[in-house]
Amino acid sequence: MSRTLVAFNAGSLARPLRVALDSFAAREKVQVLQESAGSLESARKLTELGKIPDIIALADEDVFPQLLVPAHATWYVRFARNRMVLAYTPKSRGAGSINADNWWQVLQGAGVETGRADPQLDPNGYRTLLVLQLAERHYAQPGLAERLRRAMPARNVRSKETDLVGLLQAGEFDYIWSYESMARQLGLPFVQLPSRIDLSATADAAFYATASVRVHGKGADSITFRGRPIVYAVSVPLAAPHRELGERFVRFLLSADGRRILRSQGLDALDRPEVVGTAPSGLVP
Repeated sequence: MSRTLVAFNAGSLARPLRVALDSFAAREKVQVLQESAGSLESARKLTELGKIPDIIALADEDVFPQLLVPAHATWYVRFARNRMVLAYTPKSRGAGSINADNWWQVLQGAGVETGRADPQLDPNGYRTLLVLQLAERHYAQPGLAERLRRAMPARNVRSKETDLVGLLQAGEFDYIWSYESMARQLGLPFVQLPSRIDLSATADAAFYATASVRVHGKGADSITFRGRPIVYAVSVPLAAPHRELGERFVRFLLSADGRRILRSQGLDALDRPEVVGTAPSGLVP
């Protein structure tokens, strides 16, 4: 059996999964290769480029049924949660006064530059647009979503959330749309939005679902993503070159040790991972 595990993962999982992969590699005496990209881009490596990893871990569980199930995977496991936040630095315009009540006004201020991820490549990108729609309703401000979108023009869009961080730290952006886990990993201050709009609360799932974003699919097709609580998921593709090794890593990731690693990197690992589909026996503790 080959002793190399290939992992495709969401950009926001780059650091947590790296630590988990390194720990697994040391235990199992194997090598690991990691490719980080936006979750949609990661999925399209399978569907459009024919590149098949041993495990794929994504920032939105919905990408699995939308793009990968059943042709490329027959199961996936929900293993972590997150929330959308606005990350900034002490030098950001408005940093001294921004809060959960006025952030939408600060972002429209003169000279304020806000970065966002590409919704065609990264769930963080379409989740940003979902948050804007929900904010318009939550704050009862007709037209707010479009005004905020115009305040974040195409020049402020990058392929994935992790690409925004360096520009924020360099002062080119005042704010970036991020995940709480990323902001905590990097020690960045952030605005924690109301749970009604930050895509974190199961209790608000029905309200989240009132927002939707369409992204390009294969060819002329398009895919609609509706607002829902943020849940990360992992699977082993059907054609994984080293399926047994991939399954062993997933077992490790879902174990108590795996959860400790994820939490040490700021990710809210689920106490009880949830399987969708028919997974190999003994996969979930």
